[in-house]
Amino acid sequence: MIVENLKVFVTVSEQKNFSRAAELLNLSQPGVSLHIRNLENELGAKLMHRSPKQVKLTEAGYILYEKAKRILDLYDEARRDIQLLQDTVTGAIHVGASFTIGEYLLPRLLAEFVAQYPQVELQVTIGNTWEIVQKVRKKEINLGLVEGNVTGEDLVITPYMKDEMLLVTAPDHPLCAIRQADVRRLQHMNWILRESGSGTRAFSDLFLQEHKLEVQRTYVFNSSQGVKEAVAAGLGIAILSRWVVRKELESGALRSIPLKGIKFARDFSVIQTKDHAPSMAIERFVQQLVEDAKRLKANGLG
Repeated sequence: MIVENLKVFVTVSEQKNFSRAAELLNLSQPGVSLHIRNLENELGAKLMHRSPKQVKLTEAGYILYEKAKRILDLYDEARRDIQLLQDTVTGAIHVGASFTIGEYLLPRLLAEFVAQYPQVELQVTIGNTWEIVQKVRKKEINLGLVEGNVTGEDLVITPYMKDEMLLVTAPDHPLCAIRQADVRRLQHMNWILRESGSGTRAFSDLFLQEHKLEVQRTYVFNSSQGVKEAVAAGLGIAILSRWVVRKELESGALRSIPLKGIKFARDFSVIQTKDHAPSMAIERFVQQLVEDAKRLKANGLG
């Protein structure tokens, strides 16, 4: 179908590389090349200059690229209008989520969504907040679900849920003997942190900076599971989402330490580019996301 050829052509044009385009489209590199050859044969013109390092458009390629973008936008619009007539939610959604949301909240939400809209194809990418934001900007995913403070004039950022953050320690840590700790007791402690780019890391860094806390030593892990295990082993203390440590708090593997006059909270947000292409499937997904957040809040979980 000509639409598929155009999608491949636009992706290669924007990525300037056949391998990256193939990866994004879940196609083989020979498959991508075949789509481009079919277009060139149909139009009777060379569209791209190929080299081992990158791809450059010919003059004909530039003309087609501009027209192809408009054709694909009109095609997507037609599909949405037809779906509205049929009152059937179909299509595909590629969701990106930061680790906290992707590992602790999204699976249940996806199961409910798929049960209600079985004709929608879902794909999920999980990374830290910075990685998800970049994928949204590059339009590698339709929308991102991220934690913490995200900014960007090119983005639509919609907070949909509050996330409670907790200071956690091993059950035998000296802080556990204090009913409510003063923040000054956290001076010269060992801290367990997530990697740079993580929303949890940004939250922890801001807390340490605002309260002028000097750290004795830090240990950095690129997953919340690693942070939890390090804290439970007595390696240090950490700030984590309640969603991340809920089971460990219930089992007694970790302890939450209240701080005088301090309550941690951050936003969970939906992010999309300002020029994102809306679809009924995406609209229903976001709607269900918001409704789920309201239910959790009503049950004292959000």
